Amino acid sequence: MQQKILLASKSPRRREILKLLRLPFTVVTIEGVDESYPTGLEPDKVSEYIANKKADIFLKRIGDNEIIITADTVVICDDKILGKPATSEDAIEMLKHLSGKTHKVTTGVTVASSEKRESFTSETLVTFANLTDEEIRFYVEMYHPIDKAGAYGIQEWIGAVAVEKINGSFYNVMGLPIHRLYQVLKRF
Repeated sequence: MQQKILLASKSPRRREILKLLRLPFTVVTIEGVDESYPTGLEPDKVSEYIANKKADIFLKRIGDNEIIITADTVVICDDKILGKPATSEDAIEMLKHLSGKTHKVTTGVTVASSEKRESFTSETLVTFANLTDEEIRFYVEMYHPIDKAGAYGIQEWIGAVAVEKINGSFYNVMGLPIHRLYQVLKRF
């Protein structure tokens, strides 16, 4: 690629996934990015809205030969958005809510340069088995999922014991739908 790729993310999982493409990239971050969204915005549209909002901030700082990638992931269960838990108790409550149910994980991605922008949302359905309170507490105490939407990482212990099935991209649940992103990057 002629252009320099910038990944605007603090997520170690997004970095790990993007490395799979074997394209050089640089991680850039800005503290205090506002991840709020308008009240009444449909839950399925929130992740892409926030990814675009992040792109707007970073576009002011990139050069002509640079491409910025921004992303946001949300977990939706019973039409309720489960963001990142603030505390361990929040994480426990989120996991209790997900236990025994199918929920939706959406990741909104924006790829932008000074001349072009493309955004999309990837959706994956994840079915959790019924979890005991002990299993939930063990996971939260051992893995501290405070930085994860919906209070879990599918690539961790909880994914092995709780996820009965997924319909969609595994990498989307981790935070970056890499197949779809690759298709967009080829157009840039």
